[in-house]
Amino acid sequence: MTEEKNHKAGFVNIVGNPNVGKSTLMNDLVGERISIITSKAQTTRHRIMGIVNTPDYQIVFSDTPGVLKPKYKLQESMLDFSEGALTDADVLLYVTDVVEDPTKNADFLARVAAEKVPVLLVINKIDLLKNQTELESIVSRWKELLPNAEIFPTSALEHFNVQALMNRIVELLPENPPYFGKDALTDKPARFFVTEIIREKILLNYQKEVPYSTEVIVEKFDEKEGAIHIMAVIYVERDSQKGILIGKGGAMLKKVGMQARKDIETFFGKKVFLELFVKVEPNWRNRENKLRAFGYIE
Repeated sequence: MTEEKNHKAGFVNIVGNPNVGKSTLMNDLVGERISIITSKAQTTRHRIMGIVNTPDYQIVFSDTPGVLKPKYKLQESMLDFSEGALTDADVLLYVTDVVEDPTKNADFLARVAAEKVPVLLVINKIDLLKNQTELESIVSRWKELLPNAEIFPTSALEHFNVQALMNRIVELLPENPPYFGKDALTDKPARFFVTEIIREKILLNYQKEVPYSTEVIVEKFDEKEGAIHIMAVIYVERDSQKGILIGKGGAMLKKVGMQARKDIETFFGKKVFLELFVKVEPNWRNRENKLRAFGYIE
């Protein structure tokens, strides 16, 4: 009974602009590859939870899409996920890096500054700096913008100062019983991670608008003891995108499939049979019924 009483649990939400390393930081904090990481902006489209459990505490980390000015309905939904993260956090992690303009998305930053919950400001990618003076100048600027925040200069890529950040998060957690089962790693189903892995490979292998016009839906996930049979459909908006995605003689789609299959096998620790199909769904990013079917609108 006493054990349950002293148990800590809370929601730690990670917000910030695109491409500052939120997903890399989350994966480092959770110790698992939960969020997809590429050098391209807007890779995270959903709010993804990663759960850390010990006998004494449970931290529910939440990675959110980068804050941006929406150009279409899909991006409006992505912004809703980011803004929702401000309303239910026990601890807020605002992630920036050493190269971005601190005044970018000033409206969102003002909301973070007004937060009543503890705000930890993570200045990521400090491995890119030449000297301590540069860091001191960046820290000083951020102290003006977020005076109530505790500042943690880090390099998520090199695991620098991430443990100190983790220790402070644990200190700030409120006393609560666990919100999820103690063996839970995430709130997302297995199929979700299949779609994220396939989408990551598309982001890495194609240029320009093609990756942002795609959505992946797993239509079959048949798990047996030693293997998983997966059938997934990649939706695009135009016939020309379908052609680019498939490639000459199906070569590009085959390449994506091979790369995705390897990562899916690593993720599940089982042999995987992966079938990929491409379908055209015109203008899906602006159609509410499609965004609802694809899980972006509840």
